[in-house]
Formats: sequence, C-alpha cells, structure tokens
Amino acid sequence: MQRAITTFSRNISALSQVRMAGQPGSGAGKGGGSGGSIRDAGGSFGKMEAAHEDQYFYNLQKAQIQKMRESLHDEISFHEEQIKRHEEAINRHKKRISDMDQKE
Repeated sequence: MQRAITTFSRNISALSQVRMAGQPGSGAGKGGGSGGSIRDAGGSFGKMEAAHEDQYFYNLQKAQIQKMRESLHDEISFHEEQIKRHEEAINRHKKRISDMDQKE
C-alpha cells in the first residue's frame, strides 16, 4: 500500500509541475491550455475557472485519500480479527495436546 501512496504522490507532484508551466486561466497558448471558451479568452473569468478546477481536483484528491485511509483501517481490523482467531485456534490445539499428555 505504501507503493500506491508513493506513486500517487509522485503523480501529484508531476501534475503540479506541468500546471506551473504558465499562469492557469491566462488564455490558450499561455499555459492555460484549451479548457473551454472562458479559459481560452483568459482574464479574470479564465483565472476564476482555473481556480474552480483546481479546487475540484483538490477536493477529489482529498476524498480519495480519505477513502484510502478508511480502507486501510478496515484492512487492519480484518487482520486483527484474523490474529485473534488464529491465537484462539493455537490455544485450543495446545489444550488438546495438554489433555492428551495428561491421559498418558
């Protein structure tokens, strides 16, 4: 799972570097890219649209990280339950061995 987080971080930083190539929302060909007629025109509306887009992806990433965190907590709980069951099985087997030794 650590590898997934590292890859996710690497992809985020690569995306950030690409976005820093120019001023987002400053018009087509100026780093804003072709993101629709408002962004192509540039100006305040283009910058506002770029800010909304950035906020959307920030919120999306935040939700994905929260979902990943919850999933990891679920996995931890599952494994802890498995450990408990295995320990109970070990104790049962040890008791059976002890009972068998006492009968000899």
